[in-house]
This record gives sequence, C-alpha cells and structure tokens, in this order.
Amino acid sequence: MERTPPAGTPASETRASQVVALFREHNAALVGFLRARLNSLADAQEVAQEVYLKLLTLGPDTAIDSPRAFLFRSAANLAVDRLRMRNVRAAAPVDPDHDDWHVTPIPEQHASAVEQWRGLREALDELPPKTSRAFVMHVIDGRDFASIARDMNLSERMVRYHVGNALAHCREHRDRAETPR
Repeated sequence: MERTPPAGTPASETRASQVVALFREHNAALVGFLRARLNSLADAQEVAQEVYLKLLTLGPDTAIDSPRAFLFRSAANLAVDRLRMRNVRAAAPVDPDHDDWHVTPIPEQHASAVEQWRGLREALDELPPKTSRAFVMHVIDGRDFASIARDMNLSERMVRYHVGNALAHCREHRDRAETPR
C-alpha cells in the first residue's frame, strides 16, 4: 500500500482502491488458504471479508510495507480466533432444561432467542396438557402425526387439531407480546 496518496486524491479513496486491487489479485488464494485452515468455505469467505474490512478501516497514516503478507497474517490471526470460538462453543455444556442451553456468537441474538424461548414456554403453559404435549412432540421433537397419535392414544386427526390449536395460540401470544400497548 502506498504511504502517501497522490496529490488531490482523498486517502480513503486511495485506500479503497488499494483494497479492491488486493481483493482482485489475492482473494481466491486467501479464501483457499482460510478454507484449508477452517474446513469451511462459508467461514473462509466470512473471515476474508473481515480482513478486507479491517484494511478499509485502517487509519490514513497507517503504512503497510507488504500488503499481501499483512492480508494473510491478518487472515491467519482471525482464523485462529474463529477456531478458538468453535472450540469454546463445542465445549459448552448442553442443559436443555436451562434457558441458556444454546450458545450464540452475538449477545443480542442470544438475548432475543432466550426471550422467544420464554414466550413459547409461557404460551405452551397456557394450553391444555394434551395440546401442549402434541405440539412439543411434533414441532420440537420432530415426530410425525401417526407416532404421536399412537403414543397419546388419539386419532391422527385429533393430533392435527391439537397441533393446529397450539400453533394458533403461540402466534397469538407472540403477536400480543409484540404489539405496543
């Protein structure tokens, strides 16, 4: 990357054009490098994007002597961070009876998911036991209507009726919670 922009060219435009040139020249190799480390094309593309963003947000006075080396070193560091995060998530204990049984990378998503889970549990608690049980067995456990009917000693039609009522009630509960008062 150039140390000083040409006269009359804003530093941000120069930096952006340099990043575009780096992208065109090295992106395929960078994504391949990251894919080998992360064993995931999606993660490799995401980390590569983070590297380019990092380059774009560097201060105008930041000088980089070897842009390609900087690109790959930054990518390697971000890949290590990504692998560490994967390991932390994989090592997290799973307790389905606790509201925090899932781990998400973004706190806002985690808080939203926990709130949605609480809302679903509240809605299910308001339902008759058979309706709630049929819903959980179908939607949460992924069971088909026939196996639920056998377990609950009901007809498939009644299972569909209970699941449909539960879905309608959950939607209504969600809509009430989202409607400003």
